[in-house]
Amino acid sequence: MRVRSSAVGAGLSMLLAGLAASKAAAQLIGAPSDAGIGFLPANGENAENMFWFHNWILLPVIIAICLLVLGLSVYIVWRFHETANPVPSRRTHHAGIEIIWTVLPALVLVFIAVPSFRLLAEQLIIPAPDLTVKVTASQWHWNYGYPKSVGGFAFDSLFVEDKDLKPGQPRVITADNPMVVPVGKVIELDVVSQDVIHSFSVPSFGVKIDAIPGRLNKYWFKADHEGIFYGQCSNICGIDHAFMPINVRVLSQSDYEAWLAQAKKQFAVSDQVEVAAAPRAHP
Repeated sequence: MRVRSSAVGAGLSMLLAGLAASKAAAQLIGAPSDAGIGFLPANGENAENMFWFHNWILLPVIIAICLLVLGLSVYIVWRFHETANPVPSRRTHHAGIEIIWTVLPALVLVFIAVPSFRLLAEQLIIPAPDLTVKVTASQWHWNYGYPKSVGGFAFDSLFVEDKDLKPGQPRVITADNPMVVPVGKVIELDVVSQDVIHSFSVPSFGVKIDAIPGRLNKYWFKADHEGIFYGQCSNICGIDHAFMPINVRVLSQSDYEAWLAQAKKQFAVSDQVEVAAAPRAHP
């Protein structure tokens, strides 16, 4: 019986370890990697659509235009060099060629514009949010404010120096207090600035929105996967511009609620502090 109990205990331990490993593997890490190339892993419909538009619309068009220009350049050098063409033509106009180089670029622009406008509409038309977070930029850090409906608190997110990094944390882009959101929920970002123009950018969500003094800009995302995702201020905003990292941690609903309970105590603020507005009511 003792041997059997030990075997069952070992099997249960292996099962729990396997579940923990699979959960960790399911989480994404939206951060740069050594010798990496291309986009960070997409997390959400906005980023997936952007990356698709780049890979399957813009990139083929760019490659085709580059090859066409290269081919024309090679042909011109071969066909019209001095030896093959000792007497140069005096022709200055060709109606057919002029029509082609006017119509063809216009068709290319229409081909790009149709999916581009649809993508812009998806980004700018914000669905009914489940959570609104107010993002305030300052020289040189971010502040995240949560609505009163979830506790009404706000906290600063500051750059972590190399000497204070924990194992596994990337240098330069790690912040001490990440924005925390639940997975599978529509998150509205209300972005403002207290001083100069900043830019809130998280590539894995397809988020890039300017923070402008005296103006409220809105954006949204919905994360499909749990994990930690990194970004930075992408507008040169002063001497410490390079030290304004953005960290967003996406948690399951139960983990998010547990974080909320702890954050209400840790980041409690008075009623006078301006935090995010409550989600808008929709008919």
